[in-house]
Amino acid sequence: MRATLRPLAAEFLGTFALVFVGCGAVVVDAAGGGRIGLGGVAFAHATVYAVMVTAMLPISGGHLNPAVTFAVWMTGRLAWRPAVLYGVTQLLAAAVAVLAVKWLFPAAAGLATSLGVPRIAGAVTFTQAVFLEAVLTAVLVSTVFGTTVSRHAPRVGGFAVGLVLLFVMLVGGPLTGGAVNPARAFGPALVSQDWYGQLAFWLGPALGAAVAAFVWAKLLLPLPGDPEP
Repeated sequence: MRATLRPLAAEFLGTFALVFVGCGAVVVDAAGGGRIGLGGVAFAHATVYAVMVTAMLPISGGHLNPAVTFAVWMTGRLAWRPAVLYGVTQLLAAAVAVLAVKWLFPAAAGLATSLGVPRIAGAVTFTQAVFLEAVLTAVLVSTVFGTTVSRHAPRVGGFAVGLVLLFVMLVGGPLTGGAVNPARAFGPALVSQDWYGQLAFWLGPALGAAVAAFVWAKLLLPLPGDPEP
């Protein structure tokens, strides 16, 4: 029982921290009239993600994202049953995190931002949003495979993954929110009941994760007989 609950507890705690800090930063930025700005919101997401991936990496792999779990499952490094449990745990943690944000943060700013729901810009079509999220997710998942999944991965913990999330949010934030994580989009949407554009934050990451997983499984991950670098 403990062997099953331990990685799920790690995924819950890590995802909770990511969504709580991420959505909290969005709400605080709105409450302060935009003083934090895109850079501050992106930095908050990136730093908490880097720290939590590093902390949970030896326990659960530090996925904290259903798209990452999907990609790892696609490459055969996680069975379907724990993959489903990971995904459910991540979504539950996201919802609980946003409930905490709703309780603890300024109500007016929470209402104005729908508690941190990612926004698709008016100039961006739904199709563009899906493919932008797919490209950004593929970049993130590729970094995960190259720095945490591969047995040749450099010992940098979650630093590289967090750094890539910073870049992703700076590029995608003004256009789609740079969610690249269905749990990050689902939590605030569920609590605020604001589902606008929600499908893009599932289709895009799923597509990007699938492409990245295929490329890494077929071309980039080391084979069993490959020598250590």
